[in-house]
Amino acid sequence: MKGIPYIEFNSEKTEDFGFEIVPISRIAQHKEEHDHHPELPHQLKFYNLIFFIEGSGRHFIDFNWFPVQQNSLIYLTKEQVTAFDFSNNLKGFCIIFTEAYFVDCFANLSKDFVFRLFNPQLFSPILQIPKESDFNDYFKLLQKEYYNTAMFNQKNIINSLFTILISKAENIKQNQTIYIKDSSKISVFKKFTSLIEHNLSKSRNASFYANELAITYKHLNSICKDLVNKTAKNVIDDYIILQAKRSLINSSIKSTELAYSLGFDDPTNFTKYFKKNTGLTPNSFIKSVSSI
Repeated sequence: MKGIPYIEFNSEKTEDFGFEIVPISRIAQHKEEHDHHPELPHQLKFYNLIFFIEGSGRHFIDFNWFPVQQNSLIYLTKEQVTAFDFSNNLKGFCIIFTEAYFVDCFANLSKDFVFRLFNPQLFSPILQIPKESDFNDYFKLLQKEYYNTAMFNQKNIINSLFTILISKAENIKQNQTIYIKDSSKISVFKKFTSLIEHNLSKSRNASFYANELAITYKHLNSICKDLVNKTAKNVIDDYIILQAKRSLINSSIKSTELAYSLGFDDPTNFTKYFKKNTGLTPNSFIKSVSSI
């Protein structure tokens, strides 16, 4: 299988400051003209907030199809694998922005808040916006100011409106999900996931990470269960499997090479581990994704 496309932020506007609003209809209309087909899996090098305003259908996020409908808001972070499905004539907009814009725009917000924003481990990637919410009003205002290129101080106006929009969504999220209020737990979990990322090839043992965090295994397990309803071992396994899936479909790497890079001494053990967690062998998985 050919590696799936890795899509970079490429603004159509002359005044590019790392932020763009793109109608889904435009993406669908020009789908054959893109370097990649938007209905096939592609990996993002930027952030994408998709707001569906009409219709119902589905959207592909990190190897799963999610149902979407009017007023569904999708959070996509960089590195995620995604694909559209235009068959049901879904209408809406993509708010896309670079990591540099993300850091700059939310510089004055707490690290805890920013970490929560685009974290698929903590929350579902889909938030349903209630009809009575004023989120839609702020979105229309953001659109209006975005297209008003003659506006004085446009970048700061957009930044402010986007921060309000994100804050409105987070307020809704508090009412729709088990919202974590203990920032100390969030802080430990953030360090834990960062350690997994940097020590992936070194250890898959939860006790190793607890030791690195200078807390007990029991405490780490308790935090993971409270935040994501998983054991620390589950969190490690999920991360490894996701990285394995992304590597398998996005490069010509052989599963034997991938096994060693993920810290497996024997490629056979990696195949067993992958099948235990996904129900598929690495090769079967590649075929399943190429046929979506």
